[in-house]
Amino acid sequence: RLGRGRAHRWAMLRNLVKSLIEHERIKTTHARARELRRVADRVINFGKQGTAHARVQAGKYVSTRPELVKLFTILAERYKDRPGGYTRVLKTYPRIGDSSPMSFVELVDRPLHTLRTPPTLAEQPQ
Repeated sequence: RLGRGRAHRWAMLRNLVKSLIEHERIKTTHARARELRRVADRVINFGKQGTAHARVQAGKYVSTRPELVKLFTILAERYKDRPGGYTRVLKTYPRIGDSSPMSFVELVDRPLHTLRTPPTLAEQPQ
């Protein structure tokens, strides 16, 4: 239950889904990440359906227009042949302040330009 009431918990999950669609990778606590994965996969399934009813259903989770457009165009096209499992949870180091277990939640098959890679020796300034 993530230590919140029903309304607060769903508001938090909707915000996490919106951020995941916008950034395609977010960092959160491990418990939140596991719940987010369930909700995010459901929302991406709505995007793949592409019907008017699916837009209404997805609008209950994602309330901003840019993320809805990205969901029904870019993400729906990216995952059209994938039957499920659109997100990945990767554990990382504990949070500094309270040692809470942290995780990254990311969309699988995201393009390489969204990945941050360190510069090679040739690209570093001299």
